[in-house]
Amino acid sequence: MGQILLFSLIIGLASALVLIPFSKNKNEEKKQLKSRYLFTAIILLIIGVFVFYYVTNLDRNLSSLWMLAVIITAAGAVLSTGKERMIKAVLFLASLAMAVFFLSSFLFNADEKYEIAKMDIKTEIETFDENETPASVPPQFARNKMKKAFGQVPNTSYYELGNLQIQKVNGEYVYIAPVEFSGFFKWLNGDETPGYFTISATDSSANPKFIKAEMVYTPSSYFGKNIERHIRMQYPQYIFHGDVQLEIDDEGRPHYIRSYGQFVSARNGFDVKGIVAVDPKTGNTKNYLLKDVPSFIDGAVSPEVVSLQNSYFGNYIHGFWNSKFGKKDVKLPSDEGTEANVSPIFDENGEMFYFTDFTSPKEGVDSMLGYSLTNSRTGEATYYTGNLEESYMDSQGALQIIEKKFIEKKWDGEMPVLYNFYGEASWLTPVLDANGFLQNYFIVSAANPEISVYASTPNEALKLYKTALQRGGGTVDGSSKAEEKQISGTIIRVYKEKSGDFTTISFLLSNRQSYVISSEISPMAIYLQEGDSVKVKYLDTGESFLPAKELVIEGLE
Repeated sequence: MGQILLFSLIIGLASALVLIPFSKNKNEEKKQLKSRYLFTAIILLIIGVFVFYYVTNLDRNLSSLWMLAVIITAAGAVLSTGKERMIKAVLFLASLAMAVFFLSSFLFNADEKYEIAKMDIKTEIETFDENETPASVPPQFARNKMKKAFGQVPNTSYYELGNLQIQKVNGEYVYIAPVEFSGFFKWLNGDETPGYFTISATDSSANPKFIKAEMVYTPSSYFGKNIERHIRMQYPQYIFHGDVQLEIDDEGRPHYIRSYGQFVSARNGFDVKGIVAVDPKTGNTKNYLLKDVPSFIDGAVSPEVVSLQNSYFGNYIHGFWNSKFGKKDVKLPSDEGTEANVSPIFDENGEMFYFTDFTSPKEGVDSMLGYSLTNSRTGEATYYTGNLEESYMDSQGALQIIEKKFIEKKWDGEMPVLYNFYGEASWLTPVLDANGFLQNYFIVSAANPEISVYASTPNEALKLYKTALQRGGGTVDGSSKAEEKQISGTIIRVYKEKSGDFTTISFLLSNRQSYVISSEISPMAIYLQEGDSVKVKYLDTGESFLPAKELVIEGLE
C-alpha cells in the first residue's frame, strides 16, 4: 500500500505544478488564492491517481500516465500566460506526440509481434496411441457434476463454483475448480474460502471430490485480499496478461499463478516472460522465469497469452495492413476452444499443450489451413500444415456435422480436438445434450467427413473408427507405439461383414488372437475359411482385434 501512496503523491504533486499557473502576481490576495488552488489541486490529484490505480490495478509505470499527461499539460497551457504558457505548450506537444506514438504503435509493430509468435512448421502430429485415454471429458459436463456435488462444501450459501481448468496431478488428468465467494457480504462474513473441487478429465463416470484447503487471497475476495490486487501490490511495475489460474501441487496444496511479460513496443502487444505464484492462504508471492517454473505447474503460459500469440502468427505474416486488406497468407485462429479460444490437451509424455485450428478469413469456408500446439510451460509452438494433398475440415465444420447428425435430439458438440488416429487426421468431439450432460464421443475424419462414428467412451469410439476407416477407404497405420509384426497360423473361426463396396473380415488364429482386415486392403481375404493356413502382417496395438495390414492364404496366392 505504501508504494501506491508514494506513487500517487509524486504524480499528484508533479501534475499540480504543471496545472497551476505560477506567473508573477503583485496582488497578495491573488497569491493566497493561487496557493489554495495549488494545495487543493495537489490533494485532488493525489486522491484521483490513487483511486484510479487502485481500482483499475494498472501497472504503475510512468508510461501508463500518458493520457493524464496530455490532459494536465493542455490544461496547464490554457491556464497560464506569457513564457510559462509557451513552456507548458511545449510540454503539451511533447505529451501529445507520446500519445500519438502509443495509440498508433499497433500500425508499426506487427512484424515484431509475428517474430515473437513465430512457430516451427511441421506436417502432422504423431499418431495417437490407442492404448491411452485422451483427456476428453468436456469442461461443461465436469462443471455440471461439480455443481451437483456442491453440498459437500460447508456453509454452501456463502460460496459458488469458480473457473474450471485442467491439470495433471500425481500422474492423473483432472479438472480443478476453486470454491469462490458469492458476493461482497459473503466475503465479509466468510473471510476465507474452504477449498476446491477436482474430477477426472478422462473418466466421465467419475464423481467430483471436494478438497479442503483454506484460501484467503482469491479472485472473489475484496480490497487487499483480492488475489489480482495483492499481486499488483507486490509487483507494481510488472505487465500481466490473462486471468489468475489455480494450480495444485502433488501434495494437494493450491497455488494461484499469473503470467507476466513485457510490451512489444510502446504499450502495445505482449511477450510472456514468466509467472508470479501466490500461496492463497498466507499471501506469500514468488516470481519465476518460464525456464524456472516448478514442475507441478502445467499452465505457466496463460490461455489468453496463447490466444494472443495465435492471433499474431495468423494475422501478421505480411504486416498489419495485409491483415486488413490484401490478406495474403492470413489464417484466422478458431474460437472453438474451451479456455480463451484454445483447448488444453496432453501428449503421451504428460505435457500440456494448447490446441488451436486455423481457417481461412474468407466467409463461408470451413476448410482448415492448419493447426497449432503450444507448450503451456514454455510458450514454444508448432504449426502443423496437415497433408497438403488433402483438404481438412476445420473445427466448425466438425461441430456442424454433429449438429446435423443429432438434429432431432438437439445435441451439440463441445471441445473439438484434432488427433492423428491410425494415420488419419480426425476430430474427436464430446457430444452433450441441451442440459450439458455427456451423451457420447464423436470421431470424424478431417479429410473424409463421410467417415464418422460415435460411442459412449473415447476408446470404444476408436475401435469403431478403425473399422470405419477400413470400410470407407481410409488408411490404418496404427499408433505411435504399435510395432509391425508377422505371424503364421491356422484359421479357427471367421466372421465376415459386408459394408458398402467392401467386406470386413474378422478371424481367430491358432494362437488364440483375433485379427481384422478389410477386403479393400486384401481382396483375397473374402475367400478366407476355417482351416486355412495363413501368413499375417499386423500392428501390435494391444487391442482385442489387431489390425492386419496384409493377409496371405496358402494355396491361393
